[in-house]
Formats: sequence, structure tokens, C-alpha cells
Amino acid sequence: MKKDLIKSIVAFSLLGTMLVGCQEKVDTPVKNTSSDSESTESTEHSHNHSHVHSHDDEKKQEIYSGIFQDDEVEDRELSDWEGDWQSLYPFLLDGSLDEVLQKKVETNKDKTFEEYKDYYKVGYETDIERIVIKDNTITFYKNGEGKTGEYKYHGYKILTYESGNRGVRYLFDLVGEVNGVPTHVQFSDHSIYPTKSEHYHIYFGDEEHDTLLNELENWPTYYPSNLSGKEIVEEMNAH
Repeated sequence: MKKDLIKSIVAFSLLGTMLVGCQEKVDTPVKNTSSDSESTESTEHSHNHSHVHSHDDEKKQEIYSGIFQDDEVEDRELSDWEGDWQSLYPFLLDGSLDEVLQKKVETNKDKTFEEYKDYYKVGYETDIERIVIKDNTITFYKNGEGKTGEYKYHGYKILTYESGNRGVRYLFDLVGEVNGVPTHVQFSDHSIYPTKSEHYHIYFGDEEHDTLLNELENWPTYYPSNLSGKEIVEEMNAH
């Protein structure tokens, strides 16, 4: 099946460094005056997960850092994010991530520890403490109560930033009407082709996708629910 690509122009800015070792791109923004960024949306899924990618480590790191060509981007299924996921926000608040923050202070020398803490409090803030993704459904947990919706693939957007680096958000829409779950969901995990996600940043709400694509300050981030705070720190420091 051939993908139908629709070109559009969106305004985005250079994005800052994530705690997980992500470079300054998709998920932690620094606002600027950039206004001309290219966006590509695919409306049909044309790849299955038996496809084997032979990227070497250097190429994978380039993709992770936002360096890739349009024709390298592929559609993905919701199953790439399947699993039981926990928010990083509580770990940030209780001090579990202080070691990661301190490492960033020593490495980047662009913010104090307190400034990093405040920065990520805004970035990671969410009242959705857990997300479970199975088959075509997403269950959002708030205060221990889960609400489930079925979602269908809407396509992807390629975002170009002032730095020249780029990122991809994968878009999904709620099927039907369900109270208590968002109408639109976007995933960003620094991959551009079908692969199992190890962590992700998510954008969701009842606004249209174009509005969500302009969210540059809040990027709730999720890791597998079976990881302890110590294990999450080890995963972050490994990047």
C-alpha cells in the first residue's frame, strides 16, 4: 500500500535536552522565533513489524539525535508502545532522579541543579500516573482509576527545528466517544520506523493534532512500570 504524504507548514522551535539523554529536540523545548518547519503526515500504514532494519549503531544514534531524511520515516502501529508504563513525574518529585539532574549540571553547565529541577517539573507534570497499552486500546490511570479508549492510527508529523535537527510524532485518534480519555494522542520516542519503544514522551488532549503539535513545554514521559526508581536512573544514565 502506498503512503499518501501531505506536506504542510508548522511553527516549531528548537527543543531542549531530556533527562533520558535525549538531545535538544522534540520533547523539551526552548522557545525561539523559528517559524518555517516542514511537516509530513502519512495517513495509511504501509509497513509490518516483520520488517528488519539494518541500521548500524552510528546511524541509530543519528536518528535518535534527530538527523534523518524524509524517506527514512515509516508508519508505526500502536503495538510499538504496547505495555504497562509509569510516569517519571513522581520520581522527579521524590528525589529519585536527583542523580540524573546532578549529572546534567556537571556535564552541560548551563543550569543549576534547582533550575533543572524546576524545568523538568514543568516538563514532566501530569496527573496520569500510569498508562497501559494493549492491542488497539490505551488505558489512562488517574488516582488509581483507569479509563480505556480504542485508538486508530492517524499518521505522523516530521518536525524541523531551528538547529536543523528533526523529530517525528506519531498520531492516533480515539474511535467513537468515550468519557474520560483524550480524543487525540501523539507519541515521540526518537525512533522513525517500527520498533518496540523503551520509553516515550506523550502529548494528548481533546484539541486537534495541529494544536497539540504546538505543545512545547509539557511532555509527560513514561518508562516501564516494572522498573524501580534506581533502575530508571540507570537507564537514563546509560544514554
